[in-house]
Amino acid sequence: MSRLTITLDDGLHQALKEAAVRQGRSINKIIEESLVMRGIKPVHSARALVAQARQRAGLAEADAMALSVEETRRIRGA
Repeated sequence: MSRLTITLDDGLHQALKEAAVRQGRSINKIIEESLVMRGIKPVHSARALVAQARQRAGLAEADAMALSVEETRRIRGA
């Protein structure tokens, strides 16, 4: 597992620490889940999504990618 050092505004850092305590989760877990919710995933996850969309819909690669992007945005509420 990789390590990362980030710099946060003091107020945001305090809010993150408080949220972690309230939720009974680690700061690391909250940040990880936030990244996933924002669509930050390894490339192989995106490729698997495209492959699945192509297989189910019989789409060309470009059409499958467009569908994947559209669905990801719909789910994220963008």
